[in-house]
Amino acid sequence: MGVLRYRHVSGDEASNSDWGTPDERSSQHRDAEALDAFSRVVSGVADALMPAVVNLRAARGRRGGSGSGVLFTPDGFLLTNHHVVQGQSHLRVRTSDGRDLPGSVVGADPWTDLAVVQVDASGLPYAPLGDSEKLRVGQLAVAIGSPFGFDSTVTAGVVSALGRTLRSITGHLVDNVIQTDAALNPGNSGGPLVDSRGTVIGINTAIIQSAQGICFAIPINAAKHILPQLMQHGRVVRGYLGLHGRSVPLARPTARLHNLSQSSAVEVVAVEPEGPADQASIEPDDLIVSLGDRDVTSVDDLHRLLTELPVGVPSSVILLRGQQRLQRFVLPEEYPHWDPARR
Repeated sequence: MGVLRYRHVSGDEASNSDWGTPDERSSQHRDAEALDAFSRVVSGVADALMPAVVNLRAARGRRGGSGSGVLFTPDGFLLTNHHVVQGQSHLRVRTSDGRDLPGSVVGADPWTDLAVVQVDASGLPYAPLGDSEKLRVGQLAVAIGSPFGFDSTVTAGVVSALGRTLRSITGHLVDNVIQTDAALNPGNSGGPLVDSRGTVIGINTAIIQSAQGICFAIPINAAKHILPQLMQHGRVVRGYLGLHGRSVPLARPTARLHNLSQSSAVEVVAVEPEGPADQASIEPDDLIVSLGDRDVTSVDDLHRLLTELPVGVPSSVILLRGQQRLQRFVLPEEYPHWDPARR
């Protein structure tokens, strides 16, 4: 058996020998810096946004689960999911500083799975609303909420995909949904999905129970389009076409062929039997480029127009089917509204 010999190693030698070659040490240093930068961004977002995130639960004596919400005004208005408040007119709202406050459902919209609640308080911290149209796949996404009642829980990931169509817990198909791998659990519903600048880009809404890292959020632009109606009328008076779509790029040769200046359109994913779109002979795979003589470049455009155009009045739809440019006339119906007092 050989003799094991020891020798004193200076600090400089230990630094050189224990951590590999200069290139390896440089790579490790860059990795550490990148991790620190990522951590700093997530921590900064969490510090800025957590005070505006609340826990929602049924009022005392009422059955119901719990969820999350995000304050967007200092006088107590907050966004959450329709399915979080469904069947409730009053809720309990727990703020990040531990206050337990009464809240009232102001309005709800099953079409987008969004709702507005007002807390009986003022001078509250609130979150800025961002622009979900500018999202790109791969960018940082931070989710904040109260999964299983654990307040102020933060998870981080990326925007995994855009333009998804999701059937919500209420049974409605929601278009243009954000997919993320930021971990969500029951109770996260209604909480904010936030970008690296600390602005709300979506409202977390659902997970796929049998999958890992596949979670969904309603884009914040959908909320911004309907907030005035929810806050003023308690519901959205929206034209209903009976179709589901997604935003897609428009090929340049196709745009040139039909003399279109826009670079995107809405692809029809599904058409509901006997609905207005079906009766107007709109078909899956059609590309909608205008409604009511106004350009349609995204699902958000379509939703916005359906809240602006009169219900029960025929509207012109220009669509592309293969190489054909077709005009149809669709008669929007009013989408059935939800009554917050209904039990």
